[in-house]
Amino acid sequence: MPENTTRVRRDVGLYVNDTLRDRYFAAGDALYAMGAPVRSETDVETSFGTTHVYRYGPTDPAAESRTPVVLIHGAGYCSAMWYPNTPALSGERPVYALDTPGDAGRSVHREPMWQPERAAQWMDETLDALGLDRVHLVGSSYGGWLVLNQAHRRPGRLASVTALDPGGLEKVGLRFFAWVFVSLFASFAPKALRPRLASWLEQPVIAVPELRKWVQAGARAFRIRRPAPLPLTEDALHSIRTPLYVIMGKRSLLVHPQRQLERVPRLIPGARAEIIAATGHGPQIDHPDVVNARMLSFMEEVDSLDPAASDA
Repeated sequence: MPENTTRVRRDVGLYVNDTLRDRYFAAGDALYAMGAPVRSETDVETSFGTTHVYRYGPTDPAAESRTPVVLIHGAGYCSAMWYPNTPALSGERPVYALDTPGDAGRSVHREPMWQPERAAQWMDETLDALGLDRVHLVGSSYGGWLVLNQAHRRPGRLASVTALDPGGLEKVGLRFFAWVFVSLFASFAPKALRPRLASWLEQPVIAVPELRKWVQAGARAFRIRRPAPLPLTEDALHSIRTPLYVIMGKRSLLVHPQRQLERVPRLIPGARAEIIAATGHGPQIDHPDVVNARMLSFMEEVDSLDPAASDA
């Protein structure tokens, strides 16, 4: 018998084993059940693998023709993180949540796409396969880097971009990785200590049992195989013409909020930036009502000024 020469790709994310993957999926399903009902799920093929897509709402049939929202989650996990946001967003617009290949979702990763042009190509191919010619793009954390990168490299389909405590504005520093590690460790603390730790770390994961179980399962189940993305250069940011809204947590450890509050509108024509108090890296999880309302208001404002949207 010939020797098996199959090699494990070192540049493609993977699950440790099927058992841990299935436990992670089950934990994610508990979060999906806390959000808006998923109307449908589909898989679309791209040059980099199969992208799994969740479709929500809108609850009002008259809103079906409105410019849809596309959600891009943070690193290491999947679209289940949007459970606090899908009810409000899908009440007003069609919503699509993409599981990014290379992260712990139901997409199938086959080719590396961490390089900026490849990442933009992946997203463009996915939106094309879904038949989406114009979208409001929303990204959190690493997803924030993806949407800023898209606005710089392939903005043709974008009505607007909302970046929630995003990567892409600064180099990811040691303080952020330390916070991630300490937060994961704290999630295993005794139940009585978790509320205090959640407040101290500005980490909602610790306080929500379903979210805590999901994060722990993901850390065990999946291995990311990509480097941390580099921030966009000032020239790249200055090139962005898509309407942009950046929302940051006051105690964010990924960005320096006060610095970016001045920098983003200075570099990107017409961009707005805002800081949400009493939160760190997860403003849309800590304060979903506030963030949902502001995102929807921004999209409504963009559509009111966009002839393409008014003709839809």
